Amino acid sequence: MSEQYDVVVIGAGPGGYVAAIRAAQNGLKTACVEEWLDPNGEHVLGGTCLNVGCIPSKALLESSEKFESLRLHGAEEGIVAEGLHLDVPAMIHRKDKIVTELTSGIAQLFKANGVTWLKGRGTLLADKQIRVSGPDGERIVGAQSVIIATGSVPVNIPPAPLTGSTIVDNTGALAWNTVPQSLGVIGAGVIGLELGSVWRRLGAEVTVLEAVDSFLPMADAAIAKTAAREFKKQGLDIRLGTLVTGTEITDDGVLIRYKDSQGEHSMTVERLIVAVGRLPNTKNIAEITLPVDARGFIEIDDHCRTSIEGVWAIGDCVRGPMLAHKASEEGIAVADRIAGKIGHINYDAVPNVIYTHPEISWVGKTEEQLKEEGVAYRVGSFPMAASGRAKAMNETAGMVKLLADAQTDRILGLHMIGVRSSELLAQGVIAIEMQATAEDLQCTMFAHPTLSEAVHEAALSAHGLAVHSVNKKAR
Repeated sequence: MSEQYDVVVIGAGPGGYVAAIRAAQNGLKTACVEEWLDPNGEHVLGGTCLNVGCIPSKALLESSEKFESLRLHGAEEGIVAEGLHLDVPAMIHRKDKIVTELTSGIAQLFKANGVTWLKGRGTLLADKQIRVSGPDGERIVGAQSVIIATGSVPVNIPPAPLTGSTIVDNTGALAWNTVPQSLGVIGAGVIGLELGSVWRRLGAEVTVLEAVDSFLPMADAAIAKTAAREFKKQGLDIRLGTLVTGTEITDDGVLIRYKDSQGEHSMTVERLIVAVGRLPNTKNIAEITLPVDARGFIEIDDHCRTSIEGVWAIGDCVRGPMLAHKASEEGIAVADRIAGKIGHINYDAVPNVIYTHPEISWVGKTEEQLKEEGVAYRVGSFPMAASGRAKAMNETAGMVKLLADAQTDRILGLHMIGVRSSELLAQGVIAIEMQATAEDLQCTMFAHPTLSEAVHEAALSAHGLAVHSVNKKAR
């Protein structure tokens, strides 16, 4: 008879490992299957997010941001850094150290909570049996409930096949030990903009090629327009409506062929990043029929149940935004539902962040969505240039925009571009979750001087009451 568990989680990314810990906290005998190997061939937890995604990219973004800030603004702030220079290998080593500390921390959390880590690849069989193929061979374990959290994988495109360290995806772009003189990026989405920003700050001449003819269509149009302007000032060459048709490795780097409204063109860059999105990692994860849609996402109901009794799915391998925090919240909700508790997820209050500089952050509806839905609304906005704290930080680019229902005054969306806007965003998430109104934020005391005062002023602006900026007519 196979080893039995109450819950087996397949995948230990931010959805899977969180689900496993919560299931164990709920008193359920829990195991988590994970096959990820680090560069040394050792099994590690954390999935894409901790190993080659969210965490390492933010480490490099932070390092490159500090370098550029000192280079551009150090002298005017009275900070004289003699011989300021880059040590890219040291930067990469720091990034790797952070990753190791966090992934080993998950292993410690598993031990502390009594979660069994099954090292290897998990495959779902009939009757909620899971085959684990690992370093010690194969074993079969059984479960009362199975949570599939297999995440996503980068999209590869035929015109730009990955080649060594020259044409890479996000994983390869996080491991370079030298700065390319010129860099091409295919895709002006979250990953492309973040990684392009890292290497531009460190000295690369960056060209971003985007097939879609609009910039950041998922963001509020006013925020996207501001972002495009700021990135152009920084030197990011973003070309929209540009379709890459082929690539070729040459002695000079990568020859890129592309076409736009003006016809066919070519350019040569030293290195190329392919960042055109991600697909659900659902191929060959089951030997039974697991219903998926045309794009490969596992089909689930509103509570993350699949059509197979006792089998659940969460995170990037199901519908919805591919975000680590969305996966984690689904993991917690499912673990609670399995334990007979109430699991809560509000998909109308999912925060979104692009960690460029300045950061782009939003939650809730955009102004374009409200217009399309015929919802009457008020707009409040506040420029970061009017923030005393932002001025002191030498970070005056951007704005805060708040949308409130014209009848109920409830906050429908908060959209920002500005320094550390990812940290301000939680105010909007909490407000939407608690069904707060613009007036509620107006009546809330914000510390001075802080960046968060910009949210307060945007709420005041929605009623034509802003104190530190010129009020526009509310509508």
